Amino acid sequence: MGDSVWARLDREPRQGLSVRRIVRAAIELADADGLAAVSMARVAERLGFTTMSLYRHVRGKDELLLLVVDALAEPPACLAEPFDGWRAGMERWCREHLAALRRHPWVLQVRPSEPPSTPNQLAWMDHGLRVLEETPLPAVDRMSVLMLCTGFVMGQARFAADVGAEAERAYGATLDRAVDAGRYPALRRVVDAGAFGAGGADEEHDFTFGLARLMDGVESLVRERG
Repeated sequence: MGDSVWARLDREPRQGLSVRRIVRAAIELADADGLAAVSMARVAERLGFTTMSLYRHVRGKDELLLLVVDALAEPPACLAEPFDGWRAGMERWCREHLAALRRHPWVLQVRPSEPPSTPNQLAWMDHGLRVLEETPLPAVDRMSVLMLCTGFVMGQARFAADVGAEAERAYGATLDRAVDAGRYPALRRVVDAGAFGAGGADEEHDFTFGLARLMDGVESLVRERG
C-alpha cells in the first residue's frame, strides 16, 4: 500500500464522500454490530452511496481496516504532557493504551498483515520511546521494554474482551463447586479466600497489579544498567 493511502488523506475533499467519512462509518458499524459487520457494502449502505463509489477512495476491505486501526490508534494529547520520571510516564502510556483498546475492543480482532507502521501507530511507539530515553537503557533494550509493555496491555485487553467480569464471576462459582480440597488443596484455599467472583480481584486490580510488577522489573534493569 506504500504511502499512497496517506497521501490520499492529505488531498481529502471538504464535501461529499471521503476516506475519513468511510472510516468513521466503519468504526460506527463495528461499535454497533462487531467487526464481522464491517464490509464495503455495509459501509456504503450506511453512508448512502453505492459500493463501487467507495472503491474510488478505499481500495478494499484490507485497506479500510488498516485505516480504521490507524484512526483508533491516534495518541491522546496527554501523552505529550510532561511526566514525573520514566516510570510514571510508562504507566501513563500503558493505561492510555489500554483505555483506547477498551473503547473499541473489537479492534483486537483485526489481524495485522505487517508490523505497526501507520502514522498513529508509529506516534504511539515514539511517545513510549521518548519516555524511556529518560533511562540509561541502550536503544535495543528501550525497544524491548516497549514491546514488553505492549504485549502486557494487549493481553489484558484481550482477556477482558474475551472473558469479561460476568464470565469470570461465573468461573469462580464453577470452581467453588468443582474444586475438591483433597485433590487441589492450594487452589481450594485461593477459592475460599475469595480470589474469584464477588469480592475477588477485579479487572482493574489485575491490570494495576501486573503493571506495577512489570515496572518493578524494568526499574531493576534500569538500576543494573545505570
